[in-house]
Amino acid sequence: TPGCAGMYNDRHVTAWKRIVDYVHGHTNAKFALQLAHAGRKGSTRAPWDEAFPDQPLEAENWEIIAPSPIAWSDRNATPREITRADMERVKADFVRATLMGEKAGFDMLELHCGHGYLLSSFLTPISNRRTDEYGGDVANRVRFPLEVFNAMRAIWPKHKPMSVRISATDWHDEGLTSEDSIAIAEAFAEAGADLIDVSAGQTTPLGRPVYGRMFQTPFCDRIRNEAHVKTMAVGNIFEPDHINSILAAGRADLCALARPHLMDPNWSLRAAAELGYGQLAPPKQYRTGYAQMQRNLMRKEQ
Repeated sequence: TPGCAGMYNDRHVTAWKRIVDYVHGHTNAKFALQLAHAGRKGSTRAPWDEAFPDQPLEAENWEIIAPSPIAWSDRNATPREITRADMERVKADFVRATLMGEKAGFDMLELHCGHGYLLSSFLTPISNRRTDEYGGDVANRVRFPLEVFNAMRAIWPKHKPMSVRISATDWHDEGLTSEDSIAIAEAFAEAGADLIDVSAGQTTPLGRPVYGRMFQTPFCDRIRNEAHVKTMAVGNIFEPDHINSILAAGRADLCALARPHLMDPNWSLRAAAELGYGQLAPPKQYRTGYAQMQRNLMRKEQ
């Protein structure tokens, strides 16, 4: 979709390697690459161009594929049901992107199996109505996403971690159950996933999410403590105390913040200064500003 970052030709490798090398050259930060296939949500306009997300392009739309020929909404095109040949091509595309990610120097790889994209559409019964070995019960629905993950894990360096992002609920009565989500997390962990990134929803426009502070953490908590896998909590986590309470209570092993960093790229540095945490090293060009922030916060506290 126009506006999306990509990893599917040599120009992407060159561009990403420049960014990754710059980050590694100026900080001790690790850098992860998340790979996804848009599936039935593809061939749409950038989300900031329309009042409603996932609107089809006004012209030059392309064919889209999905587990079953079910349109995302009545505004979107009906996807073609994915064939075995399509599956092999998609799997090869993920493998190619994985090799490109390694060439670009990324430290970690995440496979996106949530939010209604192609692999997510296999996992949820809302969009997967297949009657072959890739549809039906959760063991069948997870089969193709696992095939993709296994192919990627086989060629991604063993010393570099891999995570899988899932939507733990569809926020819909006919969607994923808690037991489904636990089984999916267990399957990926057994296949070699080091971390399950537990998100929720965005799998159907008919979903009715219940928003609030840390609103997706309960799903992460259940998967971590019932499936006994490493998890990462996401979703409306925006204060240091949120993170500390989630980790201290054993509800997740990591937390990820996106939107807070969009508005304040130095959110993590500010949080470390507020908490008096001395083991987060800012880039050397920022050290004087970081030291001043620490002093000012200490004076304010006094």
